[in-house]
Amino acid sequence: MESIWNNLGLVYALLGAAVAVLLAGAGSAIGVGIAGQAAAGVVTEDPGKFGKVLVMQLLPGTQGLYGLLVGFITLSKIGLLGGGAVQIEPHTGLMIFAACLPIGIVGLISGKYQGQTSAASIGIVAKKPDQFGKAMLFPAMVETYAILALLISFLAVNGVQI
Repeated sequence: MESIWNNLGLVYALLGAAVAVLLAGAGSAIGVGIAGQAAAGVVTEDPGKFGKVLVMQLLPGTQGLYGLLVGFITLSKIGLLGGGAVQIEPHTGLMIFAACLPIGIVGLISGKYQGQTSAASIGIVAKKPDQFGKAMLFPAMVETYAILALLISFLAVNGVQI
């Protein structure tokens, strides 16, 4: 137990990396699942639309990748990738934790809603395959906010001085 108290800053930073990866990954899993259900229905009726609906299903998967990227950056910053862990003060660990929150929280929420939007867009492709380009714009708009959260988490993690 003494070891945890001596490394409390490192524990906070690791929790931040975990939150980024777990929450954003969960959002992607939920979103890809929602879109996959719609895609499976379309492919059952018309297997020729597989390629188009697969692209739509994959869109919510990006949030998990963004969370993973922030997790890797965090682990690298605290020395757990490629070297030994650095000594981190608790307040610094909390700053890293806070820096990881945007992509974790926004990734969870936007992944789910991008999945719902992708499912609706898959419905467009089912009825009017020639409208694929327009249909892609709806889930892409949700993606914008995941990218903004990735950017702020990336800049904030890199901005914390160790």
